[in-house]
This record gives sequence, C-alpha cells and structure tokens, in this order.
Amino acid sequence: MAFKLLWCLLRSSVIGAIVLVAAGAIAADIPTPAEPVANEIPPDLNPDTMAQITSVSQLSDVQPTDWAYQALQSLVERYGVIAGYPDGTFRGNRTLTRYEFAAGLNAALDRINELVQAGVEDLPTQSDLDILIRLQDEFAAELATLRGRVDVLEAQTAELEANQFSTTTKLSGEAIFSVSDYFGDSDNNQTVFQHRVRLDLVTSFTGEDALHTRIATGNARQFSQQPTLPIDLSPDTPDLTATAEGSLASRVGGATDNDFVLDWLGYYFPIGSNVQAYIAATGGIHSDYVFSTVNPFFEDFDGGNGSISTFSQESPIYRIGGGAGAGLNFAFDENETFVLSLGYLAETAADPSPGSGLFNGDYAALGQLTFTPSDRFQLGLTYVHGYHSSDNPIFDLGFGDEIFVGTSPANLVHIDRNVPAVTNSYGVEASLQISPQFVINAFGGYTDLTLIGTEGGEIWYYGLGLAFPDLFQRGNLGGIFVGVEPYLGGLDGGLTYRSAGFETDTTLQNDTSLHVEAFYKLQLTDHISLTPGLVWITAPDQSSNLDDYVIGTLRTTFTF
Repeated sequence: MAFKLLWCLLRSSVIGAIVLVAAGAIAADIPTPAEPVANEIPPDLNPDTMAQITSVSQLSDVQPTDWAYQALQSLVERYGVIAGYPDGTFRGNRTLTRYEFAAGLNAALDRINELVQAGVEDLPTQSDLDILIRLQDEFAAELATLRGRVDVLEAQTAELEANQFSTTTKLSGEAIFSVSDYFGDSDNNQTVFQHRVRLDLVTSFTGEDALHTRIATGNARQFSQQPTLPIDLSPDTPDLTATAEGSLASRVGGATDNDFVLDWLGYYFPIGSNVQAYIAATGGIHSDYVFSTVNPFFEDFDGGNGSISTFSQESPIYRIGGGAGAGLNFAFDENETFVLSLGYLAETAADPSPGSGLFNGDYAALGQLTFTPSDRFQLGLTYVHGYHSSDNPIFDLGFGDEIFVGTSPANLVHIDRNVPAVTNSYGVEASLQISPQFVINAFGGYTDLTLIGTEGGEIWYYGLGLAFPDLFQRGNLGGIFVGVEPYLGGLDGGLTYRSAGFETDTTLQNDTSLHVEAFYKLQLTDHISLTPGLVWITAPDQSSNLDDYVIGTLRTTFTF
C-alpha cells in the first residue's frame, strides 16, 4: 500500500511538469508574464493554478472503484499533498520516465523530512519510510543528477538576480529600418533609408499594473508632394507641401533628428474587477486606452508589424488630439461583451501660459462603446469632441504640425483662416473574421467642423481592409486596404482654400482622393520581419489638378 501511495504521489506531482512544493501543495508551471503593449495590462499572475483538495471526492475523474482510490484518499487525509487541476480532475493515468519519477521522489523526501522535523506523530509510518529508503537507493543516480541540476540552476538564478537591471522592470524594444521612395509626375524626391527606434521600459509594481517609459529616436522625414511649385511658409505654419496622405506609420514619433526623446509615459492599473484605468503624462493617444480600435492585424499602434500607413492602421477618429490625460475601460460583464471607454487628452497640458494647460488648450474627449458578441465579430461606436487652436491640425495625434492624417483642407482650413476650431466626430468601426486566414475590417467617420466666429463645415473619411493572416506561411500577413482619408466636404461660408502648392486662394475641389494600399509581412524569425508595401494616392488634397503619386517602402522590423 505504501508503494501505491508513493506511486500516486509521484504521478500527481510530475506529470505536466508539476512537483510537490514545501507546503505540500502541487503547483503548475507559472508562465512568464506577457510583455505589456500599448493598451494591454499584464495578466494577473496567480500561482495557485492547481487547487489543494480536502477530499478525494473532489476529483471528478477518480471513482471509488479505481485501484488508486484508497491510496489517494490516504494521501489527502494523512499527508495533505494531493491537488487537482482547475477543472477538478486528477489526470493520473499517464506514463512516467525515470527522471520524472526521481523528481517526484525527491520532492516526497523533502516533504517527509519536514514532517519528521516537525515531530508529527505517526507520519510518516515506518512502512512508508522503508519504501522511500529502497526507492532512494534504486534511483540514486537520477536523484544525484537532478540535485546537481538544481544546484546549477540556483547558482545561475542567484547570479541573474544579483546583476539584473530591476526586479520590477522589463525592457522591450523595436527598431525599424525603412527604404522608401516617392513616385509621381511631379517627383523631385530621392530614395531614402530611414529608421526609428523605440525602447519601452515596462514596470509593474503589483503584477496587475504597468508603467510604460518609452524612449524613441529616428530620422524619418516626409516626402514633398509638389516640390516644383513655389510656396512661402512662415516657420510657424505647417508644411503644406508635406505628403500627409499615404504617410508611413514608421514616421510617427520618428522625426527626432536622431535625438533621444521621451515620447510616451503612461500608466495602466485596475480599479476593482471590471475597470481598467490609464494615465498619460506625455505622448498619450486615444488608441492607448480605448478597449479596441476594431482593426485587427492592421493595427500595431504605429509599430512595424501592422500595415504600413497611418491611415490603414486605425480610423482617423482616434488621431484627433493627444498628449497628457486619462482614460478608462468599464466592462459591463466578465466576458467583456460590452465595454465603455472614456478618455480625455490635452495637447498642451504642461504649458501654463494663457490658452494652454490641461483644460484651456487643445484637447480631445472620447467616448466609445465596444460590442464583442463573439471572437469573430466586433463593433465599435465612437464619439470625439475636440478643440483645435489656430496653429494645430485636426487629425494630428497631439504632434502639432509634425504630422497629420488626411488632406490639407481637412486639417488646416482653420489655420488658413487663423481661427480656432471645434469638432464633434462620430465613427463606426467593425471587424468580421470569415476564417482564421481571412478578416474584413471597416470604418467610417464624420466630423462636424465649426470655425469659431466664422463658419462651419464637414469632414468625411472611410476605409475597408482585407487581412490575410498566415498567408503562405505561419506568422506572415498580407493586407489590402482601400479608403478615403479625411477630406473637407464643404464650408458654409464658401469653398475657397489656400491648397498645397498654391500661393493664392483657389476653389476647393471635392474630387475623390483614394488611398489604395497593399503590403505583405514576411515573418523571418520570431523577432525579425520584412514588409514590402505600396500606397497609391489619387487626386491628392482632393484635387485632380494635382498628380497622383505612389509611395513604396521596404520595412525591416526588429523586436526584442
């Protein structure tokens, strides 16, 4: 009976990489915490993945007629060393190797030593001790090998702990090498080799929170749209010749002239069981905290493993404003079928001068309801209210005139008139997984524009994306995206605007300016991907008078 007791003990402790721990409970391997990214919070690390049981009847796959029933019952009642899996099973009918048996034997010996030292009467029994002594002699070689390995592991662990950067902080990073060119009848651009590096220090204080301290550097500059046409711009005026449409995602935050900058400082933490909160001290954008941008595979938070353009990675509604502020997600049920996201970001929160600050400068407040009835379908309904001073574009992610998404008229009409603007934007986003290798994403949005003291207007945008995960090889990604970047649909006070490349007011045209994109990401290794891609823009700045152009890029992404 003692051998059967030990046999059950060993089977319960080593199968599935499980051993007896000091308290006599059985613990499963604890997974390494996932790297927190953007709006993701580290998972709750719970080592008690296998619950200690008090009665063998709690094990659903052990019946009184089983040969091991009495042995298991004795182990539970006498030694308290049996635990079950979270689903209430024991899973004892499996084959052991000699090393697995030796590992369990070693753990059992440690437990017996604890009982002896504690002076527990009648535990263990003499017959149990005799069996253990015989087994110890029989498995002496395996036990010596295992203990030697344990000694080596302990020494290595001690060395790592003594030299580690931090017990609470991990470093994750991404480096992008990008060779790109601009093709068009008015092309005066040269082929460029640009880069952007992001180093993210992720610190967790409780295991459920995450502080992101991200440092970035890069040398990405934008192509010129109509370089042959003269235009005189003051230093404080956005570059109207910059190609906003078709802008590459790797440029976002990368125009630092190779200086290192703190481009994001954000903190995620839970409030209770159904609320996740977010605070950004700098560099915050709405997609950091919103439950989902409903654009899987294309979205990579302007990183190097999604689509290649800013427009296709997420709906422009999430790019209205940015900076410092807070947000939260409230789940109405434990399955997160309905999640309400609320947030507020101020672009000049650190500036105490008049017309700036946390509440008196450029800001954007977002509300979104996300509906996820299944793993294959998701729907988002989004509203953003924003205020934009007379020197900041509308869809600018809080970067000011460094970068924006959409046409110049849609972003700069209030700047052209030297007045601030108020916007109320409404968006809908949807994603449908047809199969594991085919996903359809779509979004559309409307912005009601008010130029303070003058007139109003309207801005529209929409897009459709087809994602092909694991195309030709596991880990690869193909994508096609077609849409219209934000364009000015009309102004109450007239349709004249100083458009890109023109020195005088011209009549605003509403020619359809299509964005057509195709890319294919080849996952070369777990940490290196290569992505060729093309973006074709028709009727730039919603004007057929301007030449179409194509931006081609070959992006190499290193993640670590």
